[in-house]
Amino acid sequence: MLRGSKVALRARHEDDVPVLQAELHDDVVTSSRASARPWRPVTPGSKAAQFVVDDEEHGHVPFSVVELDGGALAGSAVLWDIDTHNRSAHIGLGLLPPSRGKGYGTDVVAVLCHYGFVVRGLQRLQIETLSDNTAMLRSAERNGFVREGVLRSSAWVMGEFLDEVLLGLLRQDWKPDPRG
Repeated sequence: MLRGSKVALRARHEDDVPVLQAELHDDVVTSSRASARPWRPVTPGSKAAQFVVDDEEHGHVPFSVVELDGGALAGSAVLWDIDTHNRSAHIGLGLLPPSRGKGYGTDVVAVLCHYGFVVRGLQRLQIETLSDNTAMLRSAERNGFVREGVLRSSAWVMGEFLDEVLLGLLRQDWKPDPRG
């Protein structure tokens, strides 16, 4: 388990999947804003469900986000598209509705940076998010991510094209939280 100041990232448990599926995927608008793929319904218990873990897939490392105080499931986090040659990866997260607005996103990004840079030895982490996702932009920038560009009208979301912001953080620019 990886600990931040407010949350921890742990392995995905089987009983996390239906909660994440119901709270994150089944919310069509939220799911459509978080994924580059079109939303489609997924049968409960399906092996194709977004939150089911494939332990053989080493380029995609999913975590469940849990509150440090009490251990309640708070969401999902992922290090994805891990490129071991170029030592880079992308990060993403989704918080359950009751866990939003509590500073958990900033803490999740910090823990993912620790995992990527310290545990995995990566050189670069990257985030792509919709330009109106102020919570993710704030969480990324509080952790030292720099806006590197805007991908104009690159995301088709619920009937319109939206801009995406590309953010990056290099290992030498990362300032880990001194609390651990």
